[in-house]
Amino acid sequence: MRNLILALMLAAGTFAATGARAAVTPQTAAPDFTLKTAEGRNLRLQEQRGQVVLINFWASWCGPCLQEMPHLNRLHERYASSGFRLLGVNVDDNPRLAAQVAQRLGVKFTVLLDTDKAVVKRYDLGSMPGTVLIDRDGRVRYLHRGYRDGMEADYERQIRELVKE
Repeated sequence: MRNLILALMLAAGTFAATGARAAVTPQTAAPDFTLKTAEGRNLRLQEQRGQVVLINFWASWCGPCLQEMPHLNRLHERYASSGFRLLGVNVDDNPRLAAQVAQRLGVKFTVLLDTDKAVVKRYDLGSMPGTVLIDRDGRVRYLHRGYRDGMEADYERQIRELVKE
């Protein structure tokens, strides 16, 4: 029994020391962050309040990420005038590579650079790509881990729902 208590105390101390937090879940406030855009401006999530925001975490080495980019572009173009904002958070170490890939793919939405991985760690989705839909009040409403053909239809249905609220 003493060993069990000691093990539990050690595990709790390790958890606290790592600063681990619960992963983002629906109906919680979206963790705020400020990142540089590929053009060098700062963008703060909190300043997007009042808009529906889709955050897509992606990397140049992630095949499914690159596969879904054209679909994200279409969603951005279709709903931008309805109070919708799409933010692509790139996690590559090299910001030039991220900008080159975004340009090659014809990305029209805002690309943010998370080279130190601080934001992707805060959201802790556990897969790449990871997509978060946030309502106008700044609450996480939908989470998507990974990408497979057809998921863009779910994104579109959820975006339509949120822009109507």
